[in-house]
Amino acid sequence: MSSDVRKVIIIGSGPAGHTAAIYAARANLKPLMFEGLARGGIPGGQLMITNDVENYPGFPEKVTGPDLMARFREQSLHQGTEIRSEDVNKVDLSQRPFTVWAGDEGEFGTEYKADTIIIATGATAKWLDIPSEQSLKGRGVSACAVCDGAFFRKQDVIVVGGGDTAMEEAMYLSGICNKVTLVHRRASFRASKAMQDRVLANPKITVVYDSAVDEVLGVEDGEVKGARLKNLVTGATQDVAVTGIFVAIGHTPNSELFKDFIDLHDNGYIKTTPGTTQTSVPGVFASGDVQDFIYRQAVTAAGSGCMAALEAERWIAANGH
Repeated sequence: MSSDVRKVIIIGSGPAGHTAAIYAARANLKPLMFEGLARGGIPGGQLMITNDVENYPGFPEKVTGPDLMARFREQSLHQGTEIRSEDVNKVDLSQRPFTVWAGDEGEFGTEYKADTIIIATGATAKWLDIPSEQSLKGRGVSACAVCDGAFFRKQDVIVVGGGDTAMEEAMYLSGICNKVTLVHRRASFRASKAMQDRVLANPKITVVYDSAVDEVLGVEDGEVKGARLKNLVTGATQDVAVTGIFVAIGHTPNSELFKDFIDLHDNGYIKTTPGTTQTSVPGVFASGDVQDFIYRQAVTAAGSGCMAALEAERWIAANGH
C-alpha cells in the first residue's frame, strides 16, 4: 500500500486527462495518472481509433489520432506527470483522503490515496457490432460527423440512428456531402418533433425505415464502398453505394466506477456544476466526455481538463493541503 497521499490523481488518458495532467504538473501538484489498459476503452481515448484529425488547433496538416495522443502523453511526461498503465478497479470517494485501487495485485489492486481526484474516463461509442464495421473503423466508418465529415465532402454517406444525435449528424452532413441516407431500424423516429421535421424537409436526406446495416462493403479494398441494408420487416436486402457510414446510436459514459459516490444524469454522464468541473463531491472533478454529452470534441475535452486542474489546485489551496 502506498503510504503517501497524492495531491491529485487523474483517472483517464484522453485529451481531458492529459491536459489536466500538464496543468497540474506545472502547478507542482505532482499528478499521478492511471491511463488504463483496455477496459471501457484504450489509453488515449477515442482518438486512438481516429485515422485523421484536421480540426485540432495547431495542426494545419492533418495528424492521426494516435500520433496526436502520443504528443499529449509525451508532454505530460515532460512536465513531470507520473503515468501508470493500469486500470482503476475501485474507488472510495466517501471520505478524505480519497482512495483508488489500481493494477493486478491483491483483490482490487494497489491502494493509492489523494486529496483530489480528476475523472477523465471518457465515453465509448456504441457500434453496430458487425465484423465488417470493425474492419473499417477509421476507414470510412465513424461515430462522429463533426470530427470526420469533412473527409466526405461532396460524397454519398449513410447515417445510422433515429434519435436527436442521428438527426443532427444527418443535418450537418447534408451541408457537406452530396447525399445522406438516414437508416433507422424502426418505422418512426424517437428524435424530437422539431428535429424530425428539419430532416424530413431536407431534400439531400433520404430516410430508410425499418432497416439496419447488415454489412459494410469494401473490406477487401480497405475502405468503405457501400452498405448492405436489410429490411427488418420483409428481410429484403439492398446495396447502397456510399463512401462513409456514420454510426449515431449513442455513447456510453465510462462512469460505472463512480456511480455509488457522485451524482449522475439519467443518461449516466457525471453531473458537474454549470461552468465548472466540480462534481457533487467536493474535491472530485470531472472533465471530458464522461461529463459532456453535448459537444464531445477533443478540443472541448482538453479545455475542461485545464479547468479541472485549475479547480483542483484552488481546492487544495483553499483547504489547506
